[in-house]
Amino acid sequence: MILLIYLFTGEFRLETHGPLGTLWVSLGLVAFYMALIWLNTLLGIFLTPLIAGVPVTWLLDWLKRRKGELEQPSETERYQG
Repeated sequence: MILLIYLFTGEFRLETHGPLGTLWVSLGLVAFYMALIWLNTLLGIFLTPLIAGVPVTWLLDWLKRRKGELEQPSETERYQG
């Protein structure tokens, strides 16, 4: 790509934005990655109980019903429609 620019313009210069541009971009990247880590942490905190906890409670209820410690749900309680 740089070779094409050199062939069309006859100049071989790179565009630079100086040290302030580099600092500005680095601050933006730091903020982005901090927000990404924060969001992933929140997702882990709030979604883990839903994914792991609900099926475990279903399994425990099924085991209790099998042992007879928990009554069987009636037909109206089982209906989800």
